[in-house]
Amino acid sequence: VQLQASGGGLVQAGGSLRLSCAASGRSLSIYTVAWFRQAPGKEREFVAAIRLGGSTVYEDSVKDRFTISRDDAKNTVYLQMNSLKHEDLAVYYCAARLVSVSSTSSDYPYWGQGTQVTVSS
Repeated sequence: VQLQASGGGLVQAGGSLRLSCAASGRSLSIYTVAWFRQAPGKEREFVAAIRLGGSTVYEDSVKDRFTISRDDAKNTVYLQMNSLKHEDLAVYYCAARLVSVSSTSSDYPYWGQGTQVTVSS
């Protein structure tokens, strides 16, 4: 499966963005899909994931602000980000794996190219 992330951009603190992760080559419906992010000078970190059945997992700092969802008919997973903070500034990546959720980036064999999210104060 090939993944393409999009939807990043520049937004003011408190604003919203919706990221998309579009798949090609294979149906995304059979994969667990996660979003990771990497801020400047920091390691890549887990943000959220959605299982095949639609249940979700979030990193604590985004739990009440971000929503991950999937539209299998469109072969796309979304990350709705609300109440953005300066500390959310990062390159966001989507990733997929065939088995259960993991918060470890190296457990995911399939990756999109990343989309930049910039939050201004």
